[in-house]
Amino acid sequence: MYKAIFNGQLIAQSDKVERASGYIYFPRQSVKMEFLIPSNYTSVCPFKGTAQYFHVKVGDKIAENAAWHYPDPNPGYENIKDHIAFWQDVKVEQL
Repeated sequence: MYKAIFNGQLIAQSDKVERASGYIYFPRQSVKMEFLIPSNYTSVCPFKGTAQYFHVKVGDKIAENAAWHYPDPNPGYENIKDHIAFWQDVKVEQL
């Protein structure tokens, strides 16, 4: 079981995560989307494709572009479609 926590708030929890490039990807349905705000930021990974980002907001604290997903991942990375990963101040831990 993995969990993602920001500012003391549980953001995501699942025992059915995917892994890619050293990150844990949570199924979208296990993420509390009310804490994610869509960002205009994108990045391109030559392996996984184009990532779209979210800011993570709990209370008055915001971690900008601290969550991302690949809506249409490249071949070989289809397992992370409909999954969200976290970094920066969002702590991902294994229970």
